[in-house]
Amino acid sequence: MTSLHSTHRTSDPYVKFKIAGKEVFRSKTIHKNLNPVWDERVTLLVETLRDPLYVKVGNTNLDNVSLCRTLDVTLDLKDPQYPEQNLGSLELSVTLSPKEGDTKDAVRNSCHMQNVPYVFVCSRYSMRLSDVHRKAQLWRGIVSISLIEGRGLQPMDANGFSDPYAKFRMGHQKYKSKTIPKTLNPQWREQFDFHLYEEQGGFVDITVWDKDAGKKDDFMGRCTVDLSLLSKEHTHKLDLQLEEGEGVLVLLVTLTASAAVSISDLSINMLDDPHERHQIMQRYSLWRSFHNLKDVGVVQVKVIRAEGLMAADVTGKSDPFCVVELSNDRLQTHTVYKNLNPEWNKVFTFNIKDIHSVLEVTVYDEDRDRSADFLGKVAIPLLNIQNGERKAYALKSKELTGPTKGVIFLEIDVIFNAVKAGLRTLTPIEQKYIEEEPKVSKQLLLRNFNRVRRCIMFLINTGCYINSCFEWDSPQRSICALVVFIIVVWNFEIYMIPLALLLPLAWNYILFASGKDTRQDVDSEKKGFMNKLYAIQDVCISVQNALDEVASYGERIKNTFNWTVPFLSWLAIVALGVATVIIYFIPLRFIVLIWGVNKFTKKLRDPYTIDNNELLDYLSRVPSDVQVVGDSSVVMCVC
Repeated sequence: MTSLHSTHRTSDPYVKFKIAGKEVFRSKTIHKNLNPVWDERVTLLVETLRDPLYVKVGNTNLDNVSLCRTLDVTLDLKDPQYPEQNLGSLELSVTLSPKEGDTKDAVRNSCHMQNVPYVFVCSRYSMRLSDVHRKAQLWRGIVSISLIEGRGLQPMDANGFSDPYAKFRMGHQKYKSKTIPKTLNPQWREQFDFHLYEEQGGFVDITVWDKDAGKKDDFMGRCTVDLSLLSKEHTHKLDLQLEEGEGVLVLLVTLTASAAVSISDLSINMLDDPHERHQIMQRYSLWRSFHNLKDVGVVQVKVIRAEGLMAADVTGKSDPFCVVELSNDRLQTHTVYKNLNPEWNKVFTFNIKDIHSVLEVTVYDEDRDRSADFLGKVAIPLLNIQNGERKAYALKSKELTGPTKGVIFLEIDVIFNAVKAGLRTLTPIEQKYIEEEPKVSKQLLLRNFNRVRRCIMFLINTGCYINSCFEWDSPQRSICALVVFIIVVWNFEIYMIPLALLLPLAWNYILFASGKDTRQDVDSEKKGFMNKLYAIQDVCISVQNALDEVASYGERIKNTFNWTVPFLSWLAIVALGVATVIIYFIPLRFIVLIWGVNKFTKKLRDPYTIDNNELLDYLSRVPSDVQVVGDSSVVMCVC
């Protein structure tokens, strides 16, 4: 494109292609450029040559394009309201060719070309998704970053220390580290991933800040990582000197090529092909459990259509598109304009990194002038999915606490290796790189307090029940407790501890299998009014998060034993069974010795290892009562 016009010093241009009123392609955005060069190639299926192809605000008729011959086209851009104003021009190289298999028909019907399906090719194809959700683009690799430590940072506080934290940014992706109080040599030991969208790499911008309660945080320095200078499939240790400040940051950066996500039309479905499905099943069979442990499985989502959506425009219609998210992976459909019952018919494929992830499908209304309007959302844990079953899910609010208008039809397949999924459960959970600013909510504070109170009351009631055995309130109960106590103490062995934990799992499984569900239902809550308590905001957020943490772990321990997530309960049975056998045959002193030696020598063997607790990592996969989502959103089944 040449000589674009702008009332500002620069523009961020992109190009839209429309046929028959539908957007069929949108180019990438060239930022801050009045003479952009896209150099993209796109192939479009054209049913009839009578429909004009609209490019931005210019258009050309396909009847003027010769068959199987490349034509250079220059389109002058015009504004209908200001026809005399020069907005620049758009240069295309186009080729019109018959659809594969229709070449003979095209030649035979050269006088009636409009009756033959055609493929319209515009040079240099590249997939481009909505500007509103640019993080939904296809990514081509992973940038794995371990923030190890800082050395010799600048003192910012009166006590000669700082409370440093780091912010990372790569394009739209962001990550914020935890704050290390009162130190100039912070030890973070945090790991996170960014997605790489360009083959040539990119830049990771890093800034270091001093946390200042009640005031604006102080800037401590910045540095940049040029990914194009780093080789792939290799871990690089970087000592980065901070600019505009003092000190050094120590990072481990690894670039890994990947093809973890893809999008296609419904007609191109790998799992419907018996041969392809057999290959995928073989890939995740038990015989390959220890091959590429990070490759846990694959999930395929068919986004078919939605019905009865909310009207977001003044015309009583909406311009809906759908965003599908799995952890940090995001893909989206095209937009269906002026429609409350859109049909997308798209297939999304994701690699599973954690079988305990929740698949989120969100419907938005596209708005050119501002950010997209939320229309509804569903969240489905991967372990709750019935393979190949087409369902209509009721759309819910952003917080998933209540229904909104409309349903969405999905068909999902999940194929995974149980051994790899179980091993992955014992590693740290993947953190989302999108920052969410903490907010103070009276309703959330009260809800978390009530959750803690329920857990505490459970412990109190249990303690009262045990104490009643000592009080002989019920002679029969006290006699039984006394006999059990004497037998257990007289014959106690350490293997009885995991064996005892197996008993409530087995009992609750019997109740679960018999249909007597012991799981606690999650009460739906209406969205409350958000109050910003400026004076005590930091204190309230800390208390709120502490209440949530305590309540969540209490509920997760309970939900492990009542089969809220059967996969995790089976995993607990396997782990407890193995622990029982190991402790039975191996003396405790050797087990403690091995554990202690491993714990003391871990930092010597790997100075940059990131500490984790397998038990806490396991519990982090167990949903708390407010996180239990899934089948309750199903309203009907389409056979």
